[in-house]
Amino acid sequence: MKAKYKIILTTAIILFFIQNVQAAFIFIPMDNTQKNHLKSYGIAYWTLQRDVEIKWLLNYKGGSFLIPQYTEIENECKIRDVSYQIIADVQAQSILAEIESLESNTTAIKLVKAPKIAVYSPKSKLPWDDAVTLALTYAEIPYDVIYDEEVLSGVLPTYDWLHLHHEDFTGQYGKFWASYRNTQWYKDDVAENEATARKMGFSKVSQLKLAVALKIRDFVAGGGYMFAMCSAPDSFDVALAAEGVDICDTEFDGDPMDPQAQQKLDFSKTFAFTNFNIVTNKYEYAISDIDTDPRKHLSNKNNDYFTLFEFSAKWDPVPTMLTQSHERVIRGFMGQTTAFRKDKIKSNVIILGESPQFNTVRYLHGEYGKGTFSFYSGHDPEDYQHFVGDPPTELELHTNSAGYRLILNNVLFPAAKKEKQKT
Repeated sequence: MKAKYKIILTTAIILFFIQNVQAAFIFIPMDNTQKNHLKSYGIAYWTLQRDVEIKWLLNYKGGSFLIPQYTEIENECKIRDVSYQIIADVQAQSILAEIESLESNTTAIKLVKAPKIAVYSPKSKLPWDDAVTLALTYAEIPYDVIYDEEVLSGVLPTYDWLHLHHEDFTGQYGKFWASYRNTQWYKDDVAENEATARKMGFSKVSQLKLAVALKIRDFVAGGGYMFAMCSAPDSFDVALAAEGVDICDTEFDGDPMDPQAQQKLDFSKTFAFTNFNIVTNKYEYAISDIDTDPRKHLSNKNNDYFTLFEFSAKWDPVPTMLTQSHERVIRGFMGQTTAFRKDKIKSNVIILGESPQFNTVRYLHGEYGKGTFSFYSGHDPEDYQHFVGDPPTELELHTNSAGYRLILNNVLFPAAKKEKQKT
């Protein structure tokens, strides 16, 4: 009888501890109390890789994370120096009740699966870095590097999320010809692209890049998530609008451009931009007039910022996810494309962040087919004017960068469980 009692008591104790372990949660704050915002996204991704569901608490203390308590996750937070708290189930339920209150512009979104990530980038070394790969590497989020041959071979459907490198999809090599045509890196880049074009059966690099752009378009239309920064957003849309039209001058593809190129652009094919003019001057460091005049920003450097819009978390969870931050006003930064002119943006595109003092847009989001895209202007959120050949930003010095957080919001976005639209 005593043995039976001991077994019952032991079982009860074990169940008690199991219930208490299961009832505890790891709360990762994302407001100004967080020591390392960027590594926090890495913790979220690492957790999803282990099939542990996360609640992303939109607009609650900067977009905090609520995770079931496991020793391994807690240890990983310690290793990566991420601020966290262990809270009991009753505290977690109280937070969730507060979040779901109709009076509060907050909501909880379930993150259920770690997205498979690809970065479109050349394998060769070019004299500039990429803010997205810097962010992914620092946050310890794994990604694959793919380029033209892989894209054309059909690998994109195996990924959930694609970042476009600072690429020129028009085949004009970023319009670097005027300043860098005599440098070895530029010559090597031209030679490698021309070799790839021949290998893939194209007579021009512009044809190769268009074929790649069309594959990416189809990836998004089929349900993929695309994120692009700096020169990629406008060059991508210009390439789509110019399908079948030669917009490259002799210095770029060996023959003159079509004199009627501007009139032949088809804006119905683009993702975000419309009614833009291509820049035909080979000496001008611009592809189109989608980009604002960078001199306006340089002359107002101390007043260069953009403001994130606040959306309804319960009714507009997607733009709310993409704008989670502990700061609503973000320092501006320049790039090959510094900012998007507002009058060149399609009416169905959601503006996420704008610079009212310049009447420009810095951050936008939209849908294409079954998928979505986000465009973010500028080169590096923590380097105001990044030049060719400058060293990469050391994110160890910018662990709480609000500008870099916007990139990582997009990385987690595909992990969100699709809920039925509220009516």
